[in-house]
Amino acid sequence: MTRIPYFKIITLIFINAFSILYLHAQDPKYPSTITVSKDGNANYKTIQEAVNSVRDLGEQEVKIYVKNGIYKEKLIIPSWKIKITIIGESAENTIITNDDYSGKANPTEKDAFGNAKFSTYTSFTVLIQGNDIHFENLTVINSSGRVGQAVALHVEGDRFIAKNCRFLGNQDTLYAAIENSRQYFRNCYIEGTTDFIFGKATVVFQNCTIKSLSDSYITAASTSAQQKFGFVFLNCKLIADTAVTKSYLGRPWRPYAKTAFLNCEIGKHILPDGWNAWKGDKMFPDKELTAFYAEYKNKGAGASTKTRLPWTKQLTDKEAKNYTLKNILGGPDRWNPLTN
Repeated sequence: MTRIPYFKIITLIFINAFSILYLHAQDPKYPSTITVSKDGNANYKTIQEAVNSVRDLGEQEVKIYVKNGIYKEKLIIPSWKIKITIIGESAENTIITNDDYSGKANPTEKDAFGNAKFSTYTSFTVLIQGNDIHFENLTVINSSGRVGQAVALHVEGDRFIAKNCRFLGNQDTLYAAIENSRQYFRNCYIEGTTDFIFGKATVVFQNCTIKSLSDSYITAASTSAQQKFGFVFLNCKLIADTAVTKSYLGRPWRPYAKTAFLNCEIGKHILPDGWNAWKGDKMFPDKELTAFYAEYKNKGAGASTKTRLPWTKQLTDKEAKNYTLKNILGGPDRWNPLTN
């Protein structure tokens, strides 16, 4: 029997594997660029169809370009759809909208508990479960009005990025859901009424505008005890409707809530106390003993530190230096959202 040298076997295996990978990458069924337009002059008419067409657990990044239009969709990006960037033609005119809310009848299915109604967690307009999903130049709206909890964006995936996007709703606009999710919002606009930025994820909001639509609470973090950071606002601007005069930076949804505002412009609608302890919560009655609420060199009519609650913190210069993207979002994989 003829013996093939070991190095030749390895070479043949490598060549065959490379050829398969090359053909796989060139598969025309799974292009790296997809277009969406309501008028039909694109690959798909809906964003959901475009997402569904992406290869499951694909290795290459896929970009979906969406033409201006109002896309009435309940968009779901499941965990097996990864490395997708959705880019709108313009943030103001590329709109994803839906109107579900907690308590609304769900005509199509029951939840895990057999309820035929939407809950806070299923009321989303957009649900992101896949990793490495990026949004650019998009508006996401929950248009249900002031009917209670109604989520516009619900993010569970890791390494999520939103740039130059708008997220509009009322109560619970943005749900940064789970502990193992890292999220980065840059140059975004977020508005709502009560607890309109909430959840357990580690999130940085950089150069964002945060608008309060009612006298209530901006954040409601539920950070775990193990997390070093929760919600971090860097160089953001806090504004409000003209009738809004009594808002808080946040209240702790869970005992170890962590929220920090650094170098932000804080409007006069923020009350002198700054924060709220969420008293009356029978399950967690003394959250101010464990919550971490901090500020650093904020400015504006609502930024005075003289009357802040005694259990909240003003960071020192040394402590503030720890609030870098590397420290907050890096993790074991050294993720840097600025290079993605």
